[in-house]
Amino acid sequence: MKYSNHLPRKRWPRRVFLVLGIGALLVVGGTIAVRVVYGQNLKPVSSSQQIQTITVKQGATVEEIGDLLEQKGLIRSAWAFKLYVSSKEVRNALQAGTYELTPSQSVAEIVTQLTHGKIVTNLVTILPGQRIDQIRKHLIQDGFSEAEVDDALNPVNYADNPALVDKPAAASLEGYLYPDSYQRTSETSAKTIVTSALEQMNKRLTPDVRAAFSKQGLSTYQGIVMASMVEKEVSNQNDRDQVAQVFLKRIREGVRLQSDVTANYGAILDGKTPSNRYQSPYNTYFIDGLPPTPISNVTASSLEAVAHPANTDWLYFVAGDDGTTHFSKTLADHQANVDQYCKKLCSQ
Repeated sequence: MKYSNHLPRKRWPRRVFLVLGIGALLVVGGTIAVRVVYGQNLKPVSSSQQIQTITVKQGATVEEIGDLLEQKGLIRSAWAFKLYVSSKEVRNALQAGTYELTPSQSVAEIVTQLTHGKIVTNLVTILPGQRIDQIRKHLIQDGFSEAEVDDALNPVNYADNPALVDKPAAASLEGYLYPDSYQRTSETSAKTIVTSALEQMNKRLTPDVRAAFSKQGLSTYQGIVMASMVEKEVSNQNDRDQVAQVFLKRIREGVRLQSDVTANYGAILDGKTPSNRYQSPYNTYFIDGLPPTPISNVTASSLEAVAHPANTDWLYFVAGDDGTTHFSKTLADHQANVDQYCKKLCSQ
């Protein structure tokens, strides 16, 4: 008998090769399928151009952002979004803010917008001639809570603001919130808007304006009070210069200002119908001198009018039915202007 030093080859059953082959095919096929599904989920949800506004909060994770986008119908899959962000290594580049996106954008386009911080800025507008209660109402309508707005309008928060250096300690911010449009993002607070409005007001209260108020015998606060009256009385700059001249002349001569806009303000504060017959500390038909506070915010135009009034010598004025302001030096001429030009308005 012959013996061999070689062991017989071990033969693998065909089924093993079959299983391995099927497994390899499944892996390859699965990989291809995953890639196809992944690629499909990176495509836009639809062709819709309808804008969706989303807010990415500070500190939001990729998972939270993906879930938000999927819930809003802006992406097909949160996991595909997460995988794409990870593959591009932009996880830490996603920025908080408010964005406007559409279902017609691909994941790549959305991620580009989120990483470049192309946020939406809404404008908060404070209109000229608004009372502080009107500004409060509009801030609430703009989405700020009542509690936040009330806190933002508390002058204690701005004790060191240079715009308020001449404001009496007990006075509100009435007259100080400069009318303009202010940018707002998801992170903007009501205090930020108020601070911006005060900064704009301070820019208008230049050393020249403050010195000019003093030259007219007014403190800066009194100048703002008178400017608020001018703001509400007329809109034309030439008229404002002359109305300021009338008010200043009346104060110097000890004549009551007899301004409807101050009387109306006092009535409104007390929840009454505007009337020049309603007696209040603001009714300049019954009180001497200026009212105790401004009656609205002011523009640079009105501040300049009080600082540099017209070189005229009027003592009276009346706004006609056609919007034209008529000035006069005597009561008789004033009454004639009222009879001729103010038949409708002056009868109300």
